[in-house]
Amino acid sequence: MNSKEYIESGVLELYVMGMLEPEECTEVEQMIAIYPEVRDEVEQITKALKAYAEEDAGAPHATIKPLLMATIDYSERLQAGEQPAFPPVLNENSKIEDYAEWLNREDMLMPGEFSDIYAKIIGYTPQMTTAIVWISSMSPQEVHDDEYEKFLIVEGTCDLVIGNKVHQLVPGDYLAIPLHIGHEVKVTSSVPCKVILQRIAA
Repeated sequence: MNSKEYIESGVLELYVMGMLEPEECTEVEQMIAIYPEVRDEVEQITKALKAYAEEDAGAPHATIKPLLMATIDYSERLQAGEQPAFPPVLNENSKIEDYAEWLNREDMLMPGEFSDIYAKIIGYTPQMTTAIVWISSMSPQEVHDDEYEKFLIVEGTCDLVIGNKVHQLVPGDYLAIPLHIGHEVKVTSSVPCKVILQRIAA
């Protein structure tokens, strides 16, 4: 396995989170010693997890836990043999069917019950995370300073409030969130709002 494949395998996330066996940690540390790009990736993962943890230590943002759990789930799926996937980048021409490969998978379903937000990561690179996300009623306001956030509505409807502007979104609608502006999601349908979410490094 070359360094690129190793980085994409998900093992480095497990290493940073302390979820590997001792012999697996030794292997990662050997790869860090050999490949500067592996060392850099471990540093980036560590910084990202630390930033999530410190974003609001008193009251973690509602998205932190579901996205962290989704990261663990994705890492475990890769460890079990799932091949890394590279979903297309969301843009104004994106269509729901562009993501049918993942949306139609039997393991990409909303659980019977969940609190506020549930997510399944379908693709990860150091520059971009793509996930299927279900929002039951709302996602509270947040601001991104170092990553662009993009949405494609798959099911349900919602109001995506950016600053003082309300965008009423229905299935098939795309919206990109600018940097440094507060935004929040309010579900307006009787069912959870299901979206393709991408976060791309600025």
